[in-house]
Amino acid sequence: MILAFALNHNIKNLRQKSDKKSRFNSLPIHYAYCFVLWSLIFTIAIIFTSFSDFTKNILLVVFAIGNFFLIKFFHDRNFNSKKHIENAGTIVLSITAGIGILITIIITISILFEALRFFEKVNPLEFLFGTSWNPQMAITSEQEVGKSSFGSVPVFLGTLLITLIAMLVAVPVGIMGAIYLCLYAKAKTRDYLKPALEILAGVPTVVYGYFAVITIAPFFKNIFAVIGIGIASESALAAGFVMGVMIIPFMLSLTDDALNAVPQALKDGALAMGSTKSEMIKKVVLPSAMPSIVGAVILAVSRAIGETMIVVMAAGLVAKMTFNPLDSVTTATAQIVTLLVGDQEFNSPKTLAAFALALTLFIFTFIFNIIALMVIKNYKKKYG
Repeated sequence: MILAFALNHNIKNLRQKSDKKSRFNSLPIHYAYCFVLWSLIFTIAIIFTSFSDFTKNILLVVFAIGNFFLIKFFHDRNFNSKKHIENAGTIVLSITAGIGILITIIITISILFEALRFFEKVNPLEFLFGTSWNPQMAITSEQEVGKSSFGSVPVFLGTLLITLIAMLVAVPVGIMGAIYLCLYAKAKTRDYLKPALEILAGVPTVVYGYFAVITIAPFFKNIFAVIGIGIASESALAAGFVMGVMIIPFMLSLTDDALNAVPQALKDGALAMGSTKSEMIKKVVLPSAMPSIVGAVILAVSRAIGETMIVVMAAGLVAKMTFNPLDSVTTATAQIVTLLVGDQEFNSPKTLAAFALALTLFIFTFIFNIIALMVIKNYKKKYG
């Protein structure tokens, strides 16, 4: 850094002494940036070599001094350091953008290969369309797989049921709460309410699980007992309701941002044409913000499908062919946790079934996201 500062100061002095008619395509600071960039690249390359520490230090000092004079030489030749720095920044941004894609591909491939090992032992049609889930018998690869059952339909039916209940709680409350905060609440009220609601987003999911088991499940059981209806102590209703409460601040915050993004001119224009505030919201604000709201719903659904702790603690672990919210059900994430808990050998059908569930869940979520993005694109064409 000291050398970079000295280089920047030296180049400024050289320019002051140079002919006033001469033109430079880069500022002195750009050459200093080049010096720092090349030094950083060389330092990283030296660190990963097998040289001794003494040799590495000597090489770094020699390169720093040589780089100092090299930059001065390039400055005298009017080297376009500004463009060089811009290209380097573009490369860095491209690499960081590709890291996420690369990680996704690696995760998908790793899950895929383990799932293929499972399908070598179990018929894929039995897994996809079977109605009985009991993988606990296949503890080792030597035992008969036929003693176990790997039908995933009840598992994904429970996942769908709990996700549906959570969305019935989170989506209406989140959207209506966002409408109130954005269009009805006073500024002071909004400043207090929104942070208070968003605190819920920072609560650990295991706390929500305890809340579901200790408070919500007994509450629902007592309510339904009054009207003479039995409900399981670990019910899909309790788990889905608490999961919806957990997703409310997430849904509310994204919807509030979408409503605030609608231009004020559209709102004022609707009111100027004689619309009431509610008519302005229904006919102008919500249609304009609908693509972002649909995107928020997609993220909320993905969040609900991937939730684990609440369903493990409050929904049960027994897979049942039922769509009754008062019964206990299980989800794909809960079963993945159950199958991988403890010391497991990754060569048994029982353990490999977790990867098959993960792959199927990934494919279903991917298809759902594609459909939802098509819906968003349609809304953008209509209201964009």
